[in-house]
Amino acid sequence: MKTKELKAMSQEKLVGELKNSRLELMKLKTKKALGTAEKPTMVRNARKRVARILTFLNQKVK
Repeated sequence: MKTKELKAMSQEKLVGELKNSRLELMKLKTKKALGTAEKPTMVRNARKRVARILTFLNQKVK
Protein backbone atom coordinates (compact mmCIF):
# COMPACT_ATOMS: atom_id res chain seq x y z
CA MET A 1 0.00 0.00 0.00
CA LYS A 2 1.33 3.39 -0.98
CA THR A 3 1.87 6.19 1.50
CA LYS A 4 -0.60 8.46 -0.34
CA GLU A 5 -3.31 5.85 0.19
CA LEU A 6 -2.44 5.53 3.87
CA LYS A 7 -2.45 9.30 4.32
CA ALA A 8 -5.94 9.58 2.82
CA MET A 9 -7.41 6.86 5.08
CA SER A 10 -9.49 7.64 8.13
CA GLN A 11 -8.36 6.61 11.59
CA GLU A 12 -10.82 3.67 11.69
CA LYS A 13 -9.60 2.30 8.37
CA LEU A 14 -5.99 2.63 9.50
CA VAL A 15 -6.75 0.62 12.64
CA GLY A 16 -8.32 -2.10 10.49
CA GLU A 17 -5.37 -2.09 8.12
CA LEU A 18 -3.02 -2.30 11.09
CA LYS A 19 -4.79 -5.42 12.39
CA ASN A 20 -4.58 -7.05 8.96
CA SER A 21 -0.91 -6.17 8.56
CA ARG A 22 -0.01 -7.50 12.00
CA LEU A 23 -1.86 -10.74 11.27
CA GLU A 24 0.00 -11.09 7.98
CA LEU A 25 3.31 -10.38 9.75
CA MET A 26 2.58 -13.10 12.29
CA LYS A 27 1.84 -15.60 9.51
CA LEU A 28 5.02 -14.67 7.66
CA LYS A 29 7.12 -15.05 10.81
CA THR A 30 5.64 -18.50 11.36
CA LYS A 31 6.40 -19.54 7.78
CA LYS A 32 9.94 -18.23 8.12
CA ALA A 33 10.47 -20.19 11.34
CA LEU A 34 9.18 -23.36 9.71
CA GLY A 35 11.38 -22.77 6.68
CA THR A 36 8.52 -22.62 4.19
CA ALA A 37 8.70 -18.91 3.38
CA GLU A 38 8.85 -18.11 -0.34
CA LYS A 39 10.72 -14.86 0.09
CA PRO A 40 12.40 -14.01 3.39
CA THR A 41 12.28 -10.30 2.59
CA MET A 42 8.50 -10.34 2.90
CA VAL A 43 8.87 -10.26 6.70
CA ARG A 44 10.92 -7.08 6.53
CA ASN A 45 8.42 -5.46 4.16
CA ALA A 46 5.52 -6.38 6.44
CA ARG A 47 7.31 -4.87 9.45
CA LYS A 48 7.87 -1.66 7.51
CA ARG A 49 4.20 -1.54 6.51
CA VAL A 50 3.15 -1.88 10.18
CA ALA A 51 5.54 0.91 11.15
CA ARG A 52 4.18 3.18 8.40
CA ILE A 53 0.61 2.61 9.51
CA LEU A 54 1.52 3.32 13.14
CA THR A 55 3.25 6.53 12.07
CA PHE A 56 0.17 7.77 10.23
CA LEU A 57 -2.07 6.77 13.14
CA ASN A 58 0.09 8.77 15.54
CA GLN A 59 -0.03 11.78 13.22
CA LYS A 60 -3.83 11.64 13.07
CA VAL A 61 -4.15 11.49 16.87
CA LYS A 62 -2.07 14.64 17.44
